[in-house]
Amino acid sequence: MLFFYSLVLAVVLLLGAPYWLFRMATSGKYREGLSGRLGFVPKRLLARSGEPVVWVHAVSVGELLAAARMIEELRMKLPGWRVVVSTTTRTGQALARQRFGAENVFYFPLDFAFAVRAYLRALKPRLLVLMETEFWPRLLVECRRSHVPVAVVNARISDRSWPRYFRLRFLWKRLLSGFSLVLAQSETDVERLRAIGAANVHYGGNLKYDIRAVAAAAVTQALAKQIPPGTGVLVCGSTLEGEERILLDAAPANAIVILAPRHPERFETVARLLEKSGKAWVRRSQWIVAPASLEAGTVFLLDSIGELASVYSLATVAFVGGSLISGGGHNPLEAAQFRIPVVMGPHYENFRAIVERLREQDAIRIVPSGEIGDEFNALFSDEISAQAIGERAYTVFSSESGATARAVNALAEIVSKQA
Repeated sequence: MLFFYSLVLAVVLLLGAPYWLFRMATSGKYREGLSGRLGFVPKRLLARSGEPVVWVHAVSVGELLAAARMIEELRMKLPGWRVVVSTTTRTGQALARQRFGAENVFYFPLDFAFAVRAYLRALKPRLLVLMETEFWPRLLVECRRSHVPVAVVNARISDRSWPRYFRLRFLWKRLLSGFSLVLAQSETDVERLRAIGAANVHYGGNLKYDIRAVAAAAVTQALAKQIPPGTGVLVCGSTLEGEERILLDAAPANAIVILAPRHPERFETVARLLEKSGKAWVRRSQWIVAPASLEAGTVFLLDSIGELASVYSLATVAFVGGSLISGGGHNPLEAAQFRIPVVMGPHYENFRAIVERLREQDAIRIVPSGEIGDEFNALFSDEISAQAIGERAYTVFSSESGATARAVNALAEIVSKQA
């Protein structure tokens, strides 16, 4: 099975080589980290030796934000240990280097034996921690052969992915039966993971309930001084292609709109859309050099990484993107922690458990694209109701916390057995 998996992966890469070579020639995004992905371990990772290592893998920004507090607490729980972090995306890599230092961060290797083995030989991890469902067959097999325990934290199987996993459960069981620990986000995830053969599965809760904006970002502090008192602010976070136009049309005319596209490569595309919209607008990267007062009706393009969670604190109302189109939605708790009323579209499959928990408490508004303008106007015009929704959302956010502590204690127990 592993042979055929590797063969198929190699064929896919070979067939896609012309496309990727073209993209690498025209964009630094695709060249960055290539050698590391191919198994050439960055020298900065090798600068420190002799410390026992825990390797945490988080795909991109969302997983990294969920894991950040766990990583910090794990460092404190395990003095003398080194926690290194791998990511798959460029945005995740940038945020991880900012949070944990470039010397502890690297691109996740391609799932070939030569690349995976290179990192296992160089790092000699005492534990590999995978976030959510990063079940890479070659990685799991090589860890088993090298006697590296593997834990999965914040594990989940989405509604969309579940049928595919279940159909192939006879294959997954051979790969997932060796886990030292799996902490699932919900009881539904516990059942699904056990059904496909994962070992040592327990309910752990969702780390995303523990996300905290520990300090106001520089742009948040600057904006707080330049937004006129009494002016409403609509923060539209993690938006995907097709959503910005809808939101610009739906936004109240007397509110400042802060628009934060999910992917940095779309910043220029959204800037061009704003240029054609006829609306007054500024972009964060230019405005921050000489901050000036923002008038009602202005659109503020947040063309930065890692600041959105803090910027939500400025909102009168928040919209969480990836939900008006079939994008699976993003995390409404980033705004809920600030007692902000949250609006989402009907596509929230990736955060179903969280959204449904909020809906049970009347702590979120789910509306289709055609009605979103009316919902924004209703929330901006009824301050008492909007604040009540935000308070209920904060109550849910607070009551569900604790997953980070459970994860840290469980992971520390695994490594303590190797001391």
